[in-house]
Amino acid sequence: MTRVSGARLAGKLALITGAGTGIGKAIGLAFAAEGAKVAVMGRRVEKLREVVDEIGKSGGEAVAVAGDVAKAADAARAVREVVEKLGGLNVLVNNAGMLSAKTVEQVPEEEWDRVMAINVKGPFLMSRAALPEFRKAGGGAIVNIGSILGLIAMKDRAAYCASKGAVTLLTKAMALDHAHEKIRVNCICPSLVETELIAGLFASADGEALRKARVASLPLGRVGQPQDVAEMVVFLASEESSWVTGTAIPLDGGLSAY
Repeated sequence: MTRVSGARLAGKLALITGAGTGIGKAIGLAFAAEGAKVAVMGRRVEKLREVVDEIGKSGGEAVAVAGDVAKAADAARAVREVVEKLGGLNVLVNNAGMLSAKTVEQVPEEEWDRVMAINVKGPFLMSRAALPEFRKAGGGAIVNIGSILGLIAMKDRAAYCASKGAVTLLTKAMALDHAHEKIRVNCICPSLVETELIAGLFASADGEALRKARVASLPLGRVGQPQDVAEMVVFLASEESSWVTGTAIPLDGGLSAY
């Protein structure tokens, strides 16, 4: 897909978590192309710097912020750094996430805890840290990257479904709590998207057959691309969606239409 740059996000100061690769990187590039100043956050600093360099070469403005979204101190520090470097904050994209492909009996307690920490506690901590800055800015937008498995279930995804279901309802609760402050909160619920996160799902000997079966379950007949998600995030962060809050939008190739 060829993107045409514009200024749909002019004046937006955005922090994107999990932004070194995949969906987060695509969001960062799309935001910069639409005129936003961007802070990319993650644990792999070298990947963040690559994104910052790419944005810079395209004429955009971006900074890298290292940190773990599941740690309150990191979340607070990241927001402080963004405000210092960009001059404020009025968009937060909670994209960092972890996949777990196991049943309740199979998933170790430590893995369950880590899934919940990254997928649920992360958006909680990052949103909590960002809200005071949104108030100073006179409002803002939070976009949570959930999952279609936060709306419907799938076999062998117990911890993941539980965590993404929590993101869906956290989104709605926050939207109600902060609507009077002109702070909008929405959630995008993708199905299978071509990223590092899902690469391991099809790494086995029968991986190609599994992949074909998954693609066959999607009415539009293809796996999603990071850019598909990025385009929706741009809309939800922009003034085009100024009357949209509390939504959990399926972005799933038609999967949930069955």
